[in-house]
Amino acid sequence: MKKADTVYLTMLLDYYGELLTDKQREYFDLHYNHDYTLAEIGEMNGISRQGVWEIVHRAEEIMRRIDERTGLVARLEERRAALKTIREALTPLLRHADGEVSGAAGRSLDALAALDN
Repeated sequence: MKKADTVYLTMLLDYYGELLTDKQREYFDLHYNHDYTLAEIGEMNGISRQGVWEIVHRAEEIMRRIDERTGLVARLEERRAALKTIREALTPLLRHADGEVSGAAGRSLDALAALDN
């Protein structure tokens, strides 16, 4: 699995994890955030690797379906890309000879930084 896929899946868990059962959330978290194998999770919980896979896979399906309807993760990624573009456009203006321009750029970058929190 590609790193981008794993990042997407962990974002799904951040957004929608509370909608899963405790077991789904725990196994998904162990597998994707803590890098446990399905077999290791199964051993820790007394179930088969296949049983863990079914729980993790079902959790993923639930969260993907919800995200398809809400579009929250996609909107977050679009927002991040837009903020990066704006930040890259403003940064050179910090060195502008006109103090008003450089000051406005600095204040705008500060406002962008606040959005990242």
